[in-house]
Formats: sequence, structure tokens, C-alpha cells
Amino acid sequence: MIPKQSQIELPLLQVLARFPGGEAKPSDVYPLLEKRFPNLTKEDLVEQLESGSSKWTNRVQWVRQSLITKGEMSSPRRGVWAITDQGRARLAANNSGAGTEPANPLNLMALQDEYLTQFKDNLLERLIALTPEQFEHFAKKLLEAYGFLDMKVTTVSHDGGIDGHGLLKVGLATMNVAFQCKRWQTSVPRPEVDKFRGAIQGEFEQGLFFTTSEFTEGAKGASVKRGAVPIILLDGESIVGLMIEKQFGVRRKPLELYFDEVDRLFVDRD
Repeated sequence: MIPKQSQIELPLLQVLARFPGGEAKPSDVYPLLEKRFPNLTKEDLVEQLESGSSKWTNRVQWVRQSLITKGEMSSPRRGVWAITDQGRARLAANNSGAGTEPANPLNLMALQDEYLTQFKDNLLERLIALTPEQFEHFAKKLLEAYGFLDMKVTTVSHDGGIDGHGLLKVGLATMNVAFQCKRWQTSVPRPEVDKFRGAIQGEFEQGLFFTTSEFTEGAKGASVKRGAVPIILLDGESIVGLMIEKQFGVRRKPLELYFDEVDRLFVDRD
């Protein structure tokens, strides 16, 4: 089984740290990274996504992007991966062990932030793995969780660019809304937003555009136009945020932290 993103992060940093200067070409990194996972089979390595790309390579790319976002990896030159000082610090902290000192709540809070970032990445990865039809039904259920009514997924052969539609109650009024889903990994450009608006103009009063990737600046600028149906853009990050907010497909368990404030008991003593 292909390891999860969270399981790949440290091994990837460890592999990079072995190269001179902490940088290498991806083609040199992959073979060494694969050896870090003895349970990774040949079948795993040749498994493909619907797009035809390697599932293993795709997952490592997502891990790389996550580490770049955290500041633990960089791309100093085209076609080169590198570990940063922050990445080396993470390796050092991991190698030092927990020690015998009691856990610092501030460190636990930082760890929680790191966990949340990784959790969001994994959640988005789950959405990317859905089939187009599953993603459409997911969008329908998410909108229902936010109070949309009478939501339906259209038939694939007659959707005209519309994947689903329903109603949104706003005060005493009810709006006809439609949604479209693009389970992409490349950015959604403006023409896709314009085509969706053209498909719903005159019949619906609002559109919602879901994508697992992101929207180009041109697409964002075209989402609201005077005299035209507004299009609400929901990229992968936004969708994951909504899921966590509504606990839709997500279960939250509170984490209790305790802070030593004994010294405050002896302040202002008589």
C-alpha cells in the first residue's frame, strides 16, 4: 500500500539531507525514497490515477508541496529539490527524541497546527481520489449540510455544464442555484467560469463552482460581474475548510492543554 503523505514527509527530508548541499534532482530522489518503504510493491509503483499519472509520484509531489509551504523544502533551481535549514531543524528535533522533560504546551500547540495542516492535505487527497460522479454527489451533500434545499445531481449526458441544482432560502425569498464540479489538479481558468455562467444564465440566480485544485486570477476576477449571475468559487482549500467547519465527513475531538501557573498563587501576598 502506498504510504500516506504524513508518512512520507520525514523520509523525504532524510533522503535530501544525504545529498551534497541537501539538494538533488527528483530522478535521484525517488529511488532512494522508495527504499525507505520496504512494503512498497512494484504494483504500487505502477498504479495510476484516472489522469494516467503515477499515483506514487503524485503523492510525493503533494508531500513536496506541503513541505515547501511549511518552509522545510525549496526549489532553488528548476528541476531541483532541496532541504532548507528549517527542514534540517525538524530532522534534528526528530532525532533528539522526546527526552525526559514534561511536554511544553506551547510546543504541543505548534504540533497541533502542524497536524491540522497535514490533516487538511490528507483530506484534500481523499477528495482528489473520488470519481467525478462521487465528487458531484459529495458537493450535493455538502450544500445540503449548509442548508440548501431540494438539491439534485443532473444526469451526465444532459447536464449542459451543470452538475446539480437546487434551492437556497434567503430570508423570505428562494433562489434557484446550480453547481458544477471539476475534480482537477491543474488550475481552473476563466473560460471554464464563463462557460458555466453561460449554461445557467436566465434559469438560475446563483452558481457554485467546486474544484479540488484552485482558480486562476482571471477566473477569480470573473466570478462576479455586473448584470451577470454571480459564481461562488470553492477551491480545494475552501472545500476542506467547509468540511471542518461543519464537521462534514470529519469528526472533531477536543484536545485539552494544561499550563503551569502555580507561581500566580503567590502574587500579591500579604
